[in-house]
Formats: sequence, C-alpha cells, structure tokens
Amino acid sequence: MSPPRPGTPQPGAPEPGGPQPAKPEPLARPEPLAARPLTEPHPSRLAPGHAGRAGILAAHAAALAAGAAGYADPDTGLFVLTAGFLAARGTCCGRGCRHCPYVGGDD
Repeated sequence: MSPPRPGTPQPGAPEPGGPQPAKPEPLARPEPLAARPLTEPHPSRLAPGHAGRAGILAAHAAALAAGAAGYADPDTGLFVLTAGFLAARGTCCGRGCRHCPYVGGDD
C-alpha cells in the first residue's frame, strides 16, 4: 500500500470546515499547599522517629536544590518524588506520596 498523496484526507480526520474535535477540559483548580515548608514531610508520611529520617531528608533536600523530580531512597533505592515536583502538579494524586505537599492537619 502506498502512502497517501499530500492533500488527501486521512481516515478519521476532520474534514475542512466540518465539525472539529472537542477541546480538552480545562485543568482542575490547583489545590492549596499544606501550611509547612516543602522540606518537611507530614508526620504520617515520615515519622519523626523514623530510623532513616536524616538520610531521607538530606536526599530530599539535595533533590529539591537541584530541581530534580525525585531521589533514590537511601534504604530501599526506590525512586521517591520530591515535594517540589508534586507541588508543581497542582493536585494530590491520593497515592500516599512521602513528600505530598497537600497533606495537612490530621491526614
């Protein structure tokens, strides 16, 4: 089968002057951030007494300073998203992220 000639309508493409595809919905309004610095995770996500807390906070701070999306967890090696990256998304995904900047109060 040969490629279509220029100017030949493609199957499924809107016809010129015909109905146009629907515009995407506007993005949801960004959620307000919790009232704490991005460097400080909510205690329910990283307990103050966690044995690896100092190393985790150091890795997180380095990633924030570098503008990186995340860092490798010092204990597990798993990739962890930074609060800065999560804040830029505009909303909480509800997956229990360690550095979620939207979790506040007693969440």
